[in-house]
Amino acid sequence: MIITVTLNPAIDKTVEVKNFEPGRLNRVKSVRLDAGGKGINVSKVIKSLGGISKATGFLGRENSSFIINYLNRHNIENEFVFLSGETRTNLKIFDSSRKVITEINEPGPEVEDTDIENFERVLFKNVQQGDIVVLTGSVPKNAEEDIYGIWIKKLNKNGVRTILDAEGNLLKEGIKQSPYLIKPNIHELEGLLGYKVSGVKEIESFAKKLIEDFNIEIAVVSLGNKGAIFVNRSQTVYAHGPQVDIKSTVGAGDAMVAALAYSIEKELDFEKAVTLSMAAAAAKTMVEGSKPPSIDIIRTLEKQITYEIV
Repeated sequence: MIITVTLNPAIDKTVEVKNFEPGRLNRVKSVRLDAGGKGINVSKVIKSLGGISKATGFLGRENSSFIINYLNRHNIENEFVFLSGETRTNLKIFDSSRKVITEINEPGPEVEDTDIENFERVLFKNVQQGDIVVLTGSVPKNAEEDIYGIWIKKLNKNGVRTILDAEGNLLKEGIKQSPYLIKPNIHELEGLLGYKVSGVKEIESFAKKLIEDFNIEIAVVSLGNKGAIFVNRSQTVYAHGPQVDIKSTVGAGDAMVAALAYSIEKELDFEKAVTLSMAAAAAKTMVEGSKPPSIDIIRTLEKQITYEIV
């Protein structure tokens, strides 16, 4: 079983605007609402791939029904801890002329210590040895920055493989506890290092050092439209995505994480995991908002992925 954790979910409101101009009157061409938050996005793409996951995390009680109904309607198993207040709404402004998206994300509700304890009970009652837990995205602003690290340490003791996709101190502290897989993007990697990196070899070198120093099995560094670098203990692959018509970049990294989790669960070989995760990420950019891509699009794009062994 794959379990996704979303501590700061959102209702994603995506508006399409032609030639968006800050400080001016802009007219909206279309609007869509999606259940969002990085872990929820991962669960949606796992569903597209034909896999099964369980979405967990926090939801603000006052407007939780939208996300719950969405997940139930799409037959995605879920179990959330409810907080007082509202789940945040994140606004995504897609400029259809420039193919650029502007994101305006709310902070989300605060949590109490009892809320964290309640969620831990939900998480640990659901996991079994051999499961995969995806820890991804931001956390409520008053949650501890080592919260993912604390859970990774406990999950490791239970024989559970963890995937960490976070930034800042959440990433820094989480890595220390030896997650099975990490997936920083290039900016998150540079934030971890404290300086800019240049070139595939430098990225590979640092990824290998993380693997060796912190007993991590796989490190994936996404490079946006320049592809991604996949590193395990014996191999490095530099993969390139296909050229596609971009409608939204929201959730592309989550789609990659979903395919990686699915590949691990299905025990696909490393190069198959590379092509599937690259295809899932590219396919996600071809659909509006944070809507998941179809399996047909993913399989078509998978045939177009090119890569080289570094």
